[in-house]
Amino acid sequence: LRSACLQNKAWQDAGMPPMMMSVNLSMRQFRQHQLAERIKSILEQTGMASQYLELEITESMTSDVEFATETLTSLKKLGVQISIDDFGTGYSSLVYLKRFPIDKLKIDRSFVSDLTNGGSDAAIVTTITSMAKNLKLRVTAEGVENDEQIRLLRERQCEEAQGYYFTKPIPASLFENWYRHRSQTA
Repeated sequence: LRSACLQNKAWQDAGMPPMMMSVNLSMRQFRQHQLAERIKSILEQTGMASQYLELEITESMTSDVEFATETLTSLKKLGVQISIDDFGTGYSSLVYLKRFPIDKLKIDRSFVSDLTNGGSDAAIVTTITSMAKNLKLRVTAEGVENDEQIRLLRERQCEEAQGYYFTKPIPASLFENWYRHRSQTA
């Protein structure tokens, strides 16, 4: 988390526009005592503004509803964004989506990979995006690899996508050049 915040701040200091930095929290991290205070301290030490940090949790982390609600609420008070990663593969009840202070659902890649074949995956993606819109949540599709997936996701009003379609994972040292080049050609 500290490294991610330092890197994001370094990019901003190098003249890149502020951008969201997503960091996956493990179950162990999510259960840490005073997690919000630790994250607040990291943000202060690195000088990164909280609105550019997105913390990703999985559905399984929310099984203890009271603990999850309390923890997520304390994180939201910092000004960070919260997303549920790999959405649709866990066991959370949909009733809790309205209780948790979250900003985004990230549709698991398993639904996106077979999206172009029609059938149930297309229906699931449509349902998730529609539900998210009604709950005032943003939606990101994971594992996007081709133009047809992008087209179908746009038709379903999915706002964000990530995957090899854009780039394979690259080291932070190469990201700045990749981003600047992509921004010039877009």
